[in-house]
Amino acid sequence: MNKIIVITGPTAVGKTKLSIELAKKYRGEIINADAIQVYKGLDIGSAKVTDKEKESIPHHLFDIKKVDEEYTIYHYQKDCRRLIEEIQSRGYTPILVGGSGLYIKAALYDYQLEETSKKNYDNLTNEEIYHKLITIDKNIIIDKNNRRRLERALNYYDEKKELPSQNKTDKLLYDTIFIGLTTDRKTLYDRINKRVDIMIKDGLVEEVKSFYDKNIKTKPLLGGIGYREIYNYLDGNCSLEEAISKIKQNSRHYAKRQYTFFNHQLPVTWFEVDFDNFANTIKKVSNYLENN
Repeated sequence: MNKIIVITGPTAVGKTKLSIELAKKYRGEIINADAIQVYKGLDIGSAKVTDKEKESIPHHLFDIKKVDEEYTIYHYQKDCRRLIEEIQSRGYTPILVGGSGLYIKAALYDYQLEETSKKNYDNLTNEEIYHKLITIDKNIIIDKNNRRRLERALNYYDEKKELPSQNKTDKLLYDTIFIGLTTDRKTLYDRINKRVDIMIKDGLVEEVKSFYDKNIKTKPLLGGIGYREIYNYLDGNCSLEEAISKIKQNSRHYAKRQYTFFNHQLPVTWFEVDFDNFANTIKKVSNYLENN
């Protein structure tokens, strides 16, 4: 298959499992399309694919940056396009997997992004920047006195906001099939809640604490769902139970936003997941791919 396959959808619907099966079937190599999974050490909270789950399938753009290194949509676009060319040149199928819609769109569509697109906030005080951030994300945890981090955070949110609005394009650069996995809202929310419980059991608090104890407060930790809530707990602003409840709530809200983006920004064909017999889902998606 000389097309690109995209597997997307909200959290906890089985994207990883499907990607492995399709990679085995269509000589695929998997490219991460999740903004948090590019960072080393952010494993439990991002539900990162494990070595066992990979089943020896090549995986790219996972664990490529430390949490204090900058990695933007511009960098992802550049890296992903390079990998697409490399994988196809070897006769394999690139399979983009993840729920970060902006990353997927930036990589596959004709967006002209620039590395030097950061804004200058010299006209704003630290307090004014902080209030802007609170308006955008009321749950953000950030040092009001750290000018560099304040500016980086505001640039991060501006970057996310500008991609679809300032560089509008419907020009797809590659022959791509977009697959979306979905389920009914009650099932999805139940799966999200259970996943969060498993993350806590597997050591999410300890994972976050390893960065908290080193006083590392960077974008993926203070912006990533699962990480910012635990930071808030470790700061003594809430109980662990409240933090867990907030992770579940924010994950559910994020799933809603994901659906909105996918339905309006990407030509996704949706498949209802059969969680009782996932082989049925694999078969339906495979039949669709072979007929397109």
